[in-house]
Amino acid sequence: MTDRDQLALNLKEWIATVSFEKKDGSIRELRCTLNSKYLPEVIVEETEEVKKTRKKNDNVLSVWDLDNEGWRSFRLDSVKYIRYEEAV
Repeated sequence: MTDRDQLALNLKEWIATVSFEKKDGSIRELRCTLNSKYLPEVIVEETEEVKKTRKKNDNVLSVWDLDNEGWRSFRLDSVKYIRYEEAV
């Protein structure tokens, strides 16, 4: 299992604050999760054609931003620290 897979698995159970360096060099803290009780309802399902055209980047993880209520992503190699908290 990769670090990316382990982080995704952890975020399905927990909420985390992830500190990472953005492309512009600034540091960002992101309170996020992949826990299904916090994620928005899926309205439009992707077609197989859309899935085939999207390239997967194993160094990037998309997560749900709990403070801004939207999808965000970060590069795993830019992470400074991860602090977990229990999902309520």
